Amino acid sequence: MAPDETKVLRAAIKPHEMKQLLTDMTEKPFVRLGDFDLTIELDDPSSELLEKAREELRETPDLARESVQALRDLLQEDERLKVPLDNDAWLIRFLRPCKFYPESAYDLIKRYYQFKVKHHEVYKNLKPSTQKKVFEHNIISVLPKRDQFGRRILVLELGKKWKHNKVSLDEVFKGAVLFLEAAMIEPESQICGAVVIFDMDGLSLQQVWQFTPPFAKRIVDWLQDAVPLRIKNIHVVNQPYIFNMVFALFKPFLREKLRNRIIFHGSDRDSLHSHLSPKCLPSCYGGTLEVPQITGSQWLELLLMLDKEYEAINSYGYDKDKESKK
Repeated sequence: MAPDETKVLRAAIKPHEMKQLLTDMTEKPFVRLGDFDLTIELDDPSSELLEKAREELRETPDLARESVQALRDLLQEDERLKVPLDNDAWLIRFLRPCKFYPESAYDLIKRYYQFKVKHHEVYKNLKPSTQKKVFEHNIISVLPKRDQFGRRILVLELGKKWKHNKVSLDEVFKGAVLFLEAAMIEPESQICGAVVIFDMDGLSLQQVWQFTPPFAKRIVDWLQDAVPLRIKNIHVVNQPYIFNMVFALFKPFLREKLRNRIIFHGSDRDSLHSHLSPKCLPSCYGGTLEVPQITGSQWLELLLMLDKEYEAINSYGYDKDKESKK
């Protein structure tokens, strides 16, 4: 797609959408790709989605109200945590992945912010405007269509597209965090979750050497304990034999639940399609997706319009200096 065919546009945010945000944005960003508009989806859940939430997450209006108040009460008693207590939508972000159990959601919030303190060098000033490089190298993106279950599909291409001497693994991790933080805002993603595709086509031995046990532990800890989003599956595709060396670093830290959600497909597209419909996949994965694939640079243009929202997200949590002395 030629650059002049892609436009980043603004439209007014509807009042019911504004409550999903921490800032007072009045314009909704979206990228127009031909007849397709890509946006951060702030709409309230449809009746079908609410039924899915009821079946899978126990969500009902009465239970949601009770759980929001119970979680707010728990957080009010925690003097170490600074959080937006008056924002119901923010509280629901953590209640949905915990099936509306307030105590579990409170524990998740604590782990989420404790992880940010532990890895404060990664999260310092983390927003799209400070992480342009990883997007411009086009090694991380989200597919324009959700899968058949309504889940966002995050794609990381850590093989021939990845210039490891120009984009570090830490920068890749930061890009993934920014994408998942954006998904956390979306009610549909809160309910349906997300899946990840690791495309390892062309992985080289030099790239393998970039992975270390501490990095592997950080990624696994993040996915298992600190992501307030339902990560339903991790699909590894096009992996060469040397990928076994990488996975060996991660394996000791994996608990059974996450280990069972990692699926290796190699070049077997039928295997991938048994989990993800071809309708939501581009042709490089044997799919029939008609919408143009979004480049990293196009996603960056969209996310840059949410820079102040990321600043607001970063303003909450534990005080790093106080926590480091504990």
